[in-house]
Amino acid sequence: MKRDPVIIIVVALVVTTMLVFGYKMAQKAPVATATEVTDAGKPAPDFTLKSIDGKTVHLSDFRGKAVVVNFWATWCQPCKIEMPWFVDLQKQYGPQGLQILGISSDEDASNDDLSKFAKDMGVNYPILVGEDKVEQAFGGVQFLPVTIYIDRDGKIVDKIFGLKGRGEIEDNIKKSLGQGHVAQLMH
Repeated sequence: MKRDPVIIIVVALVVTTMLVFGYKMAQKAPVATATEVTDAGKPAPDFTLKSIDGKTVHLSDFRGKAVVVNFWATWCQPCKIEMPWFVDLQKQYGPQGLQILGISSDEDASNDDLSKFAKDMGVNYPILVGEDKVEQAFGGVQFLPVTIYIDRDGKIVDKIFGLKGRGEIEDNIKKSLGQGHVAQLMH
């Protein structure tokens, strides 16, 4: 009987210590969030991909424009939510120098499947057939969607994992449009 209270106290102390330690570690090493960027300010890696209509597209073709690179797939529900926003934002900001590029991460979809999907979604921006090497060049795509915002100078402004609200997407587009533009005015 005398050992039982001692064991309970020791177990309680161990559990308390583990909880406090875990809490402190969680504060020191935050989990990567949807807005955490490790590549901000770095040049975006150039790539060459085929569009669903057979054209060869290079990221460098769009230097001087703000570019949104969006990795998506036909089966991705959050992607289907944000695609109409990208359509509207391309219409709204395209005249100011925005170019959205959708990169399909579908492994088994044919160009016809992707074309039909894009048409059904009303997509008004190029849809490119993705390759693993391009995903790796941008740090890997573990889940979808992944959206990279690139300024007019070809530098990464932000990298977003997962679905964000339209307002946050638009804010990042505005940053991408303005950042390089301000730099150009200063030179």
